[in-house]
Amino acid sequence: MMEQKKNYIKTPVFKSHELSKQFGLNVNYKMECFQPSGSFKIRGMDTILKELHSQGHRKVIASSGGNAGYSLAYVAKQMGITLKIVVPETTSEYMISKIKLLDSEIEIYGKNWNESNDYAIQNSKILNVPYVPPFDHPLLWKGHASIIDECALQMNEPDKIVVAVGGGGLLCGIFEGLLRNDWLKVKVVTAETEGAASFAKSHEARQIIELETIKTIATSLAAKKVVAKTLDYASKFEIETYVMNDKTAFNACKDFFNEYHTLVEPACGAAISYAKSKKNTIKPNENILVIVCGGVNMGMDKFLEYKDKYQH
Repeated sequence: MMEQKKNYIKTPVFKSHELSKQFGLNVNYKMECFQPSGSFKIRGMDTILKELHSQGHRKVIASSGGNAGYSLAYVAKQMGITLKIVVPETTSEYMISKIKLLDSEIEIYGKNWNESNDYAIQNSKILNVPYVPPFDHPLLWKGHASIIDECALQMNEPDKIVVAVGGGGLLCGIFEGLLRNDWLKVKVVTAETEGAASFAKSHEARQIIELETIKTIATSLAAKKVVAKTLDYASKFEIETYVMNDKTAFNACKDFFNEYHTLVEPACGAAISYAKSKKNTIKPNENILVIVCGGVNMGMDKFLEYKDKYQH
């Protein structure tokens, strides 16, 4: 049987000439922001939807008011799968309109994502259609691991890899990719904002810690707890947890825009900010790979709003 074509692309790895010139840093960016859906999420959604399609499913339900939902909507449209997405009341009209452009049905329910998620799971059982989670599923991790498969063909093994962490789906995928490509000496730097540092707290405690509240402009990192598998994988690698404030995350987005003319959201800025923030502690000739996870939660209006608020 002919394999279905991938709905995501092989993204390039770019060297930061700006950081090299300014600070003598060797930083490479894996440009997942160039994906058709604007973020790495498309890899996992492509993988899980193809599996469901092969099982005969033509309708699915999900919960996400952000990049997972948008990537899922994109892949579903390409594959002719009917999609219903439950989003919380906090979801911006900007994101709702983007998802609707891809012909997905949207229902607004719940004060936060957790309530929306519980409702979506309940509905999947009532309607007898598969539920697609935004980050907690082995098929999602398998899809995200393809990032490292590509990097292994594009560059030498780095000394550090910097990954933004929300629910932990991308992090699990990166760990899987490192393991299957035998990149075992890489130090994994996990990047989170102060108001959503669930992995950093969990890693320090050596058990999953659920945050009481989330307070950050990096809404794509707004999971109260990471998936348990992140700690299992983390035990196999040297880990550096990196936590910064919202201002630092946003200004990294602004610097990135000025260098690459590409807009990413603050959740991605969390990872991008690492090299500049830690420039005085990074060793000479240390090779750093940053996963530019992308994100479509921030349009130009929001960018300009944050620019006024967080001006250097």
